[in-house]
Amino acid sequence: MERNWLLSYLAILIVTAAVSTSISACPIKFEFLNYTIITSERKGPKYPANRCCAAFKKFACPYAKQINDLTTDCASTMFSYINLYGKYPPGLFAAECREGKQGLKCPKSAPTH
Repeated sequence: MERNWLLSYLAILIVTAAVSTSISACPIKFEFLNYTIITSERKGPKYPANRCCAAFKKFACPYAKQINDLTTDCASTMFSYINLYGKYPPGLFAAECREGKQGLKCPKSAPTH
């Protein structure tokens, strides 16, 4: 019985190592960005979608390529900092900011911050 447990434990370690190496760190330093563009427009308890989503797009679109890259942790890192600085309910942007099945439409050449 112990042998099976050890093999299972080793299998978990191998899978964990494989998963952790398949996701790399985000090249964007979201911790140092200015979130005022979002936090000044999106204040609770009411969150008007038109103003909030426009502000979110202004902030996020310059980094759309990195945010959409599933081999990095950019999306989760960005949302962590947005929620930290804005104190928003989890999933608020995902629930309110939609323009189609693919999500939000960013301009082809979004200005960088």
